[in-house]
Amino acid sequence: MRLLERARKEWFMVGIVVAIGAAKLEPSVGVNGGPLKPEITVSYIAVATIFFNSGLSLKTEELTSALVHLKLHLFIQIFTLAFFPATIWLFLQLLSVTSINEWLLKGLQTVGCMPPPVSSAVILTKAVGGNEAAAIFNSAFGSFLGIVVTPLLLLLFLGSSSSVPFTSIFSQLFMTVVVPLIIGQIIRRYIKDWLERKKPPFSAVSSSVLLMIIYTTFCDTFSNPHIDLDKFSLVLILFIISVQLSFMLLTFIFSTRNNSGFTPADTVAIIFCSTHKSLTLGIPMLKIVFAGHEHLSLISVPLLIYHPAQILLGSVLVPTIKSWMVSRQKGVRLTRPTV
Repeated sequence: MRLLERARKEWFMVGIVVAIGAAKLEPSVGVNGGPLKPEITVSYIAVATIFFNSGLSLKTEELTSALVHLKLHLFIQIFTLAFFPATIWLFLQLLSVTSINEWLLKGLQTVGCMPPPVSSAVILTKAVGGNEAAAIFNSAFGSFLGIVVTPLLLLLFLGSSSSVPFTSIFSQLFMTVVVPLIIGQIIRRYIKDWLERKKPPFSAVSSSVLLMIIYTTFCDTFSNPHIDLDKFSLVLILFIISVQLSFMLLTFIFSTRNNSGFTPADTVAIIFCSTHKSLTLGIPMLKIVFAGHEHLSLISVPLLIYHPAQILLGSVLVPTIKSWMVSRQKGVRLTRPTV
């Protein structure tokens, strides 16, 4: 089992390197409008596959119990849509006295205002073996909530406003997240015994979808003319990664306190759901809210960097977080009193 688990880890890490290398060599294949058509295959088919896969693999009672874990949901949503943007705003007050372009700083603020993604946080939580049901609920709920909250946050912190097509975004999320999840749960009822007997490779499917997302994301990154990887851009990338790591560490510290009430599996979902930000919803929102703005490209750069960085960083940290969770769970079982 250990050899098999190690092989899976190595296969996934090799896959990440290959995906990024392929994107660098020929980014035109995976960009929007390219032969791979990620605007359809990723935005719709891949996301729907993730939640259909989750619907099939998740026990209904686990999903139901996750829905009533209000403390967990409140923690994630408050951290994502209140603490995160407010902390970034305070930090940017310090950076505003430096020579960094003010529109890049505004772009960093928009990153803080974004809702969670509906794909990467769920896949990474599942890859670690964390509370997948909680990740599904909070990614989906946070995305729906972000449709309303994110434009208000942008107005509050940046003073720009515009009409947002709530109906079209809501319907897209509903069709790619809620419907596939429900269909997966319905089908599971009829083939439950077969699934438990055969144990299909749900994790392998999720990992493959994640590699596809990584590939198309980096295709967009490498083909974007606004991201010129000069020394300043590299410094910005390192800064954004350090921001991500800092927030991941904060969520880890908050959720592992003795009186937190969260399990190790809950902590895994919290780490990914609280710190990941959506590019799929983010870029369209920026284009709507800042329509016709001469600095739109600069405002978009931090989010365009944050998105691939969060997926890559999360993927690299999967083995470490999984080892911590497993050891913590074993410790809990060992200290549990016998009756």
